[in-house]
Amino acid sequence: MQAKKADFEEREYSKNPFTEKELRELIGDEPIERFLNTRTPLYREKNMRQKPPSKDEAIKLMLKDANLLKRPVIIKGKQKLTGFNEAEVKAHL
Repeated sequence: MQAKKADFEEREYSKNPFTEKELRELIGDEPIERFLNTRTPLYREKNMRQKPPSKDEAIKLMLKDANLLKRPVIIKGKQKLTGFNEAEVKAHL
């Protein structure tokens, strides 16, 4: 994104985690599965692939374990991208 000289705001989740209100606004009406990091131990331990959590439960878990939120989260206008897909990111810049 820096190479494309895109104007962006970066946030380090580990140093500045999202609040519950911010997570609810971020996720909005989108399916919670888009925001779950499938590579975290918590995702596997709770068998979230077969039994996805409710939005409320997922947000509570994300507040306890910030790694459960798929990163990066890129917001441009009303569009939201989660995870890094180079082609999608380039298309939205």
